[in-house]
Amino acid sequence: MKIYSVGQINNYIKNIITQDYVLKSLTIKGEVSNCKYHSLGHIYFSLKDETGTIPAVMFKGNIAKGLSFKMEDGQKVLVTGSIGVYERDGKYQLYASSVKLEGVGDLHAEFERLKYKLNEEGLFDPDLKKPIPKFPKKVGIVTAKTGAAIQDILNIARRRNPYVELFLYSAKVQGEGAADTIVQGIKKLDAMGMDTIIVGRGGGSIEDLWAFNEEKVVRAIYEAKTPIISGVGHEIDITLSDYAADLRAPTPSAACELALPDVMTTVNQIKGYKGSLDNLMRSKLSMYKLKLEKQQEMLLRLNPKTKLDNQNQYLSELYDRLKKTMEDKFNRYKHRYELLSVRLNGLSPTAKLIGGFGYIEKKGRPVSDVSKIKENDEIDITINNGRISTVVKKVEGDSDE
Repeated sequence: MKIYSVGQINNYIKNIITQDYVLKSLTIKGEVSNCKYHSLGHIYFSLKDETGTIPAVMFKGNIAKGLSFKMEDGQKVLVTGSIGVYERDGKYQLYASSVKLEGVGDLHAEFERLKYKLNEEGLFDPDLKKPIPKFPKKVGIVTAKTGAAIQDILNIARRRNPYVELFLYSAKVQGEGAADTIVQGIKKLDAMGMDTIIVGRGGGSIEDLWAFNEEKVVRAIYEAKTPIISGVGHEIDITLSDYAADLRAPTPSAACELALPDVMTTVNQIKGYKGSLDNLMRSKLSMYKLKLEKQQEMLLRLNPKTKLDNQNQYLSELYDRLKKTMEDKFNRYKHRYELLSVRLNGLSPTAKLIGGFGYIEKKGRPVSDVSKIKENDEIDITINNGRISTVVKKVEGDSDE
């Protein structure tokens, strides 16, 4: 008898299952349980009904195309995939390629039917799209007043353009009667003369978003005179309202950004430009003021009057210097004159007359020798304070001759 290993048996069973035509591709209906999102991006879960349970896995590569909602325990789903064997544990499991909520298949069919019908009628004609105003003053919003969508819109509006008036029509966005309130909101705001209307809600399953696929909602968007921006669900969600709207946004937040120009960024930029311009002007003014002061200083130096004043001052200084020099020289010469006068006076014959001496002349000629005088000669005697004329009575003395 041949003996087999565990691996061989598991591999044999795997080959049998993978070659089975039915198990290669099938769709199983059941309820999700034990749903776990792995850190690597895979989803592990079980599919159960009242009769049993099948383990299942959906790998990361299939999630982007095969899953349009967040999988949670308790959901009724239709899982398409194949049955395989996980050899390590020796158990079979369902390898899911797509997962849809039960009943979604019918909704998709209805979606395609309406899409075709309304497109044929021209409701989606791109040539009929109205332009979105660049600078709206009044923007209407049709969404739930308690949802995250309106809070996101309000936050973005305050940040981008707090000067625009926002008008909210609180509508049901899910469930019975939701389509009617959305239509009423569109018509009400359209009649109020809005510049732009935003219609939308946050993300959800196709059932949650179905109100925006209703024919009455699509026609209300098409018939509105006001440009409408749709912002329904997440980026991957597409509704018939998106086709009918004048502009489609991936999310309600994005719809607000498309509806409102970013005025505050422009305002802040202008403030920044103003500050830069003020600084530049101050810098330029300071530079030209300094330049003007230098020019004024140079002009003052080159002014003929200034030059004349400087020359006058220089002449005054030269005059003072010349005057002082002359006075100094005059004083020196005066002092020298006085000294010489004293010396000359000391040598003068008349100066000796003061001491009782006299100066004798005969016929106007000085008498320097006694032999020149004889008795009865007339002579003149000059003394300190006068002149005496007399006759010689007697002559004594030795002659030089």
